[in-house]
Amino acid sequence: MKLIAVLLAAVILGAAAWLYVPDKPRAALEARYAASPDSFREVAGLRLHLRDTGPRDAPAVILLHGFASSLHTWEDWARVLDRDHRVIRLDLPGFGLTGADPTGDYTDERSAAVLLALMDGLGLRRTSLVGSSMGGRIAWDFAARHPDRVDRLVLMAPDGFAGPGREYGVAPKVPMLVRLLPYVLPTPLLRKSLSAAYADPAAMTEERLARYRDMLLAPGVRRAIVARTGQGALADPVPLLRRITAPTLLVWGEKDAMIPVANAADYQRALPDSRLVVFPGLGHVPQEEAPDLSLEPVRAFLGG
Repeated sequence: MKLIAVLLAAVILGAAAWLYVPDKPRAALEARYAASPDSFREVAGLRLHLRDTGPRDAPAVILLHGFASSLHTWEDWARVLDRDHRVIRLDLPGFGLTGADPTGDYTDERSAAVLLALMDGLGLRRTSLVGSSMGGRIAWDFAARHPDRVDRLVLMAPDGFAGPGREYGVAPKVPMLVRLLPYVLPTPLLRKSLSAAYADPAAMTEERLARYRDMLLAPGVRRAIVARTGQGALADPVPLLRRITAPTLLVWGEKDAMIPVANAADYQRALPDSRLVVFPGLGHVPQEEAPDLSLEPVRAFLGG
């Protein structure tokens, strides 16, 4: 029996060593993904990774990515928007090359404080905000807390309302698979998870998959995701949404399998000045799946 126990322990340890995926060196990731004109800026105690392009005297727009994503999701949009806007995109705290927040705080309050400090540091009195999914929730939360700092608001399948498995005022339990994330990152499982964001699975190219995987392997990101997941208690969004004064464009893919287009009605009921654009045949990230098509109404709304 003792021999069997030893052999079993050896098998388990061997499997763990085989599956273990360490973080990648920061220098290598920055050399590959922090292309010019990227910068790293000290903001609210963070080393924030951002890109800031377009005319400095043009109307500003800040682009906020979704969960487990990075500023790279906006590249196709930014190449057009920065012709007549100052376009700022960043890796939100806990993601991409920004990496973990030293405070360990991944609440919406902390995100709003970081965004406000960034605007102040860049000398932006007002800006328009575009947010995708989790970034959409951060965008509308900021617009509610600081209505005098936001010109226009674009919310792309934003998170925020309760649904199956998510209640208001209850911190979510962190699933075991999420707790294992800092140690393993099986590519087939990652591919399956990310592919759900696209109506057309072919949109999950090998290049895109490699970028998402590398950003998850940036130092500290996977541990930050575990921490964020446990801090994600929802509050009823309606009182905050009703404080928003900025004109708002809601953007949804008709085939969004992550946050269904039916959720748009909740936002339309709560937002005093909003309209909805739905893209047939697109999923959760229209900016990646069909950048030219999805940008058209957004650019018109922003005044480009």
